[in-house]
Amino acid sequence: MQQSRRTLLTTAGAVMAVAGSRAALADWAPADRFPDKAVEVLDPSFERYRLALSAVERIATGLRWAEGPTWFGDTRQLIFSDVSNNRMMRWDEETGQLYTFRKPSNFSNGNTRDRQGRLVTCEHMTQRVTRTEHDGTITVMADRGPEGKPFNSPNDIVCKSDGSIWFTDPAFGPNMLEAMQPPTTPGRVYRIDPETKKVTIIDGDIRGPNGLCFSPDESKLYVIEARATPNRLIVVYDVAPNGTSATNRRVFYDCGNGAADGFRADVDGNLWCGWGMGEAEDGVIVLSPQAKMIGRIRLPERCPNLVFGGEKRNRLLMCASKSIYALYVNTQGAVVGA
Repeated sequence: MQQSRRTLLTTAGAVMAVAGSRAALADWAPADRFPDKAVEVLDPSFERYRLALSAVERIATGLRWAEGPTWFGDTRQLIFSDVSNNRMMRWDEETGQLYTFRKPSNFSNGNTRDRQGRLVTCEHMTQRVTRTEHDGTITVMADRGPEGKPFNSPNDIVCKSDGSIWFTDPAFGPNMLEAMQPPTTPGRVYRIDPETKKVTIIDGDIRGPNGLCFSPDESKLYVIEARATPNRLIVVYDVAPNGTSATNRRVFYDCGNGAADGFRADVDGNLWCGWGMGEAEDGVIVLSPQAKMIGRIRLPERCPNLVFGGEKRNRLLMCASKSIYALYVNTQGAVVGA
C-alpha cells in the first residue's frame, strides 16, 4: 500500500522546481529571535499551543494562488493547488524541494485524503470532484447534483470517518482569473455517499460556501459563509448521529473586518483559520470551541488555507497566496477531515 502511494506521488506529474523560487525565498526574513513575535497570544489559553523555540518559516514560494493543502504523512509530502497556474504542486519535507505534481489540473482548488489514503480533489474547470487512485488513475466521484444540474465550482472538501465526502459549491469562474459565471444552483454544501456515490444536499442555500471542517468528534460541521453580509461568517451545524445530514445552522463567528477562507480543527477543537483582507489582517487566527479568538499568526501574505502535517501532525502548513509557510505548534491536527 505504501509503495503504491509513493508511486502516485512521484509519477503523477513531471518533476519541476518552481522557477525563481530560490531568489524569492531570499526576500523572506524569518524571526531573528525567539519567541517569534509573529505568533501572538490573545488569550492566556493560547499560551499552551505556542512553542517558545518555534518560528514561522517560508518553505516555498513562486506561486500564483496557493490553496487546498493536503498532508501525506507516509511519504512526508504536501500536495496543494496552485489554482491560477492550473497545476498542483508537491513539496517534499525531507529535501525541501518543490515539484509539479499535476499539470494541467483543471484549475483544482480544495484537496483532502480519504480513509484509504487517496487524494480527493475539487476541480473548477470541469465542475467536478475526483479521486486519484493509488496507481494514478483519476476517478470522477461526482459532477452533478441530485437534480442532474452541473455543479458551480466545487471549492473545499473534507472526508468523514465513514468515508463520505463533503464539499462546498459556490459560484466562481472556471479558473479564478475570469469573471464569475451565473450560478446553476444557489451556494450549497454536498455529501457524496462512500458506497453508492449518491450526492445529497446538506445545505441548499448558503451564500458563498467556502472552507469546511468537522469538529474532532464529528458532531459538528463548520462552514465559512464567504458572501454573507455585512461580514463573512463561520456557521456551524449539528451532524446527525448516522452522519448523513447536518441541521440547526447557526452563526459560530462573525469575521468582522477579516476574511476566513479555509480552516482545520486541532485535537482540542480549536479552529485554525486562514485569514486575510489587508496587511493588518493577513495570516491565521485561532478560535476556541467557544468562538473566542485566542491567538493569531501574522504573515506577510493573505492565507486562504492550511493543514496540520509533519512527522507528529504538529506542523502547521499554511498556503498564503504566493508562498507556503510553516510553524511548529504544541498541538496536533484532528484526524477527521484532514
